[in-house]
Amino acid sequence: MTPDITQTVKELAIPLAEEKELFLVDVELKTGSGNELWVYLDGEEKGVNLDECADISRELGFLIDAHELIDGKYRLNVSSPGLSRPLMDERQYPKNVGRTIKLRYKGNEETKKVTGKLSRIDGELLVVEETQGKKVVEVQVPFPSIIEAKIVPQF
Repeated sequence: MTPDITQTVKELAIPLAEEKELFLVDVELKTGSGNELWVYLDGEEKGVNLDECADISRELGFLIDAHELIDGKYRLNVSSPGLSRPLMDERQYPKNVGRTIKLRYKGNEETKKVTGKLSRIDGELLVVEETQGKKVVEVQVPFPSIIEAKIVPQF
């Protein structure tokens, strides 16, 4: 599968996701014993449920086959990104306000890291409350500077 095919799958998946009030986060190909195509979806104010994934998978599979995008057998997986995957789209951040986030981002001349509570989104800035000793410091990170962001599960 070439990047052109991955891009075509994205273009096919976006309107299907939007019909369900979802958005496309990423499309990923995993190869090995066979082709596995992963399509990750999320919602701005809601999660993704199994019925929505099944509906989109069925429709997207039909479109992939109709466009003859993939030769031979493949497995199509449509799901939410889950906690183990980084946040890839700015629309994923608002519903995670209040949760612990781990960020790697570009500083002035170096890569910086911060882990703390995502306290708010202020325009193009994420505001993270990081505990440093006994005090809490607000760290402002511009969206374009983010290299990787992951939600840290709290149990």
